[in-house]
Amino acid sequence: MKRYFVMWFVALPILLVLMPAALVYLFSPTSQVAGGESVAVLQPDNQAVIKPGLEVKVYRTEKKVVETLPMEEYITGVVAAEMPAEFELEALKAQAMAARTYIVRRLSEGKWDDVPDGAQVLDTVRHQVYMDEVQRKERWSSQYEWKNKRIQQAVQATAGIVLTFQGQPIDATFFSTSNGFTENSGEYWEKAIPYLKSVASPWDIDSPRYQETVVFTTEEMEKSLGVKLVQEVSSNGSWFRVTSTTTGNRVGKIHIGGKDFSGREVREKLNLNSSSFTMELRGKQVYITTKGYGHGVGMSQWGANGMAKSGKNAEQIVKYYYQGIDLQDYSKFLSV
Repeated sequence: MKRYFVMWFVALPILLVLMPAALVYLFSPTSQVAGGESVAVLQPDNQAVIKPGLEVKVYRTEKKVVETLPMEEYITGVVAAEMPAEFELEALKAQAMAARTYIVRRLSEGKWDDVPDGAQVLDTVRHQVYMDEVQRKERWSSQYEWKNKRIQQAVQATAGIVLTFQGQPIDATFFSTSNGFTENSGEYWEKAIPYLKSVASPWDIDSPRYQETVVFTTEEMEKSLGVKLVQEVSSNGSWFRVTSTTTGNRVGKIHIGGKDFSGREVREKLNLNSSSFTMELRGKQVYITTKGYGHGVGMSQWGANGMAKSGKNAEQIVKYYYQGIDLQDYSKFLSV
C-alpha cells in the first residue's frame, strides 16, 4: 500500500503537466486560408507567419519625418491608436487584421502620391492613426505595460494575416459605433462593394457615442447648409422632409430650406457624428440627435467588442462585418 502511494505521488505531477498540453494540442483551432492551406492563426503565438523583412514607411505628421517600421510594429501602433486596449482580445485581433489589410492593400497598389517625402502612409485618420511607443507611454502612463502587452498579443496572434475577397485584399473600412446597423457601401460612398453590406449590429448600444444631441442656432445651420430655414408645408407639417432612408436606417435624402441633400452631405456640412439623425426646431435653435459615430461602413468597433463579449472569435467577427471574405497570408501580395 505504501509503495502504491509513492508511485501515485511521483506520477501525479507528470499528469498535471502533460494533460493540459495534450488538450491544447488536440483542441486548438486552426483557420482555413484561401487555397486550402491550414494556418494556425488567431493564437497567442503565431510566429510562423511573421514576415520580419517587410517594412512600412510612415509619414509622422507632427515631426514631419518619415519613419521606416517593421510591418507588425506598425500594426501594433495602429491598433493602439484606433481601438481601446480595454476591448476584448478577440475584438483587438479583428482590428489588427483590418489594419494590416488596409496597409497591405495600399502597399500592393503602390499609389502613394497623397503622402510626402517618399512615405507610403500617413499617421492620421486620413489613412490610419498610428502611435509610436513614446506616444503610447504618454497616453497610457501607469497603464502602459498591460495595455501595450495586450495590443502586442492581439497583433502577434494574427501576424501576417489579411482579409481578402476573390483573392485580393479588401477595403477593410471600420468605424466606431453604428446606429444598430452597418451601412451598404453604395448608399454612403455611391460605390457598391459586395463585401461591405449592411448587417445588424445591436451590440453598439453599449457605446458612449451611441446617441448624442447637438444644438445649432438657425443662423449657424443656414450658413453651414446655404439655405434659409422656413416653415415649409409638407405632409407632416415639418420644416424639413426626409425623402429616403438607407438600408442601414440612416438618412438617404433630405429636403431642407428648398434644397435637397444626402444624409452624408448634411453630416459633413454640420460635422455630425453620423448620417443617422433626427432634427427638431425650437424657436431659433435646431436640436439634432444622432445615433452612431462614424460613416457606418464595414466593421463597427463597438459591435466587434460586443460580439467578442458574446463569445465570438476574431475570425467570426471579421467574416460577419465583411461578407464573403477569406483569411490569407499577405506574402501572396507583397515580396518579403
